[in-house]
Amino acid sequence: MTEPSRPDLKHRIRLSGKRFAVAVTAVAALTGLAGAANLTSAAPEAEAATSRPHSAVQGSLDKLVQGNSFPGAIATVRDRSGHVRTYTAGVADRTTGARIAPDGRVRIGSNTKPFTSTVVLQLVGEGKIGLDTPIEKYLPGMVRGNGIDGRRITVRQVLQHTSGIPDYDDILVDFLPLQHTYWEPREMVDVALRRKASFPPGKGWEYSNTNYILAGLIAQKVTGRPIGEEITRRVINRAGLRDTYWPALGDQRILGPHPHGYYKTTPDGKEADVTELDPSLGWSAGQMISTPADLNRFFTALIDGKLLKPAQLKEMLTTVDAPDFDVVGGSRYGLGIAQLKLSCGGTAWTHGGDIFGFETRNAVTTDGREAAIAVTAMPTTIDDAKRVAHSLDTALCS
Repeated sequence: MTEPSRPDLKHRIRLSGKRFAVAVTAVAALTGLAGAANLTSAAPEAEAATSRPHSAVQGSLDKLVQGNSFPGAIATVRDRSGHVRTYTAGVADRTTGARIAPDGRVRIGSNTKPFTSTVVLQLVGEGKIGLDTPIEKYLPGMVRGNGIDGRRITVRQVLQHTSGIPDYDDILVDFLPLQHTYWEPREMVDVALRRKASFPPGKGWEYSNTNYILAGLIAQKVTGRPIGEEITRRVINRAGLRDTYWPALGDQRILGPHPHGYYKTTPDGKEADVTELDPSLGWSAGQMISTPADLNRFFTALIDGKLLKPAQLKEMLTTVDAPDFDVVGGSRYGLGIAQLKLSCGGTAWTHGGDIFGFETRNAVTTDGREAAIAVTAMPTTIDDAKRVAHSLDTALCS
């Protein structure tokens, strides 16, 4: 879900990390990268799921869990030579003090969006969806509001957040009463359509979870199958993801080994265990569950061209200016993916995800580096958000 505007970080329904959605450090201006459709894959993985206490990555995670912000953290990192290591810090459970399992699963929030975008772009490559076709063709009469008209908004604009459709989670302001509430996708669209358009289609950029609810609905309409089933068949299975899944209808648990997720509205506020919740409020914008290791596998498979045809991958990696996407500014966003400028030079392809109880930040480079970090609470301050961002940068650059 999206992060609210700073500095107050009011307890809103969040799915992605608006204004610091991709993990960026103070030096992180996101830039474009040409020729990305012709990337080659990195060396085969050399699995080693163990903590290495004398590394910069471990030190970075240890700092993250100091204090009361983040109970626990997991990071999976792959270097240029293909060596993979998983690091952990903190506790999986505040009550028992249990240690975090290296293969612990977490809710990934808006890291669901690249999965949804991949399915839509696969359907574009199959000739079933037109990237520059108005969404009215697929969702007739659904998208109508104050300055909002599905006949003037294209599929591309929905995937790139240039549609001008407001974000439904900016209206829903109190989470805990909704923790166990089930939502239909159309309900979230209707909530967003109560507001005025943020700008005419194609005339601005604004992160909106509503866009990706609509993307999921379009994929369902075209395929005649649930979006979760399409993501599983077309992406999870093809990429060989072992610990990633779309939660079944009404399932509020995290299946398999997992740390607890925690939520509070201020740094010194009362902390609630929100491990179990109904993720339907995220749906195709933020419902999925995965691990840092699987996020790395997915992003590398995506960027290496294993999930999309070259033409569609090129479209996905064509970015536009997204000045509101992080706290630094200067960001650029493609079709469900963004770019991160690294402190050690070069860029990485990235996204991020925030949902109650968890935050994930991840990025992959074209020379084979991968890093994904999960913490077991959402940041309550911009400084905490930057600390997670710095940890990602450290993982890719150390």
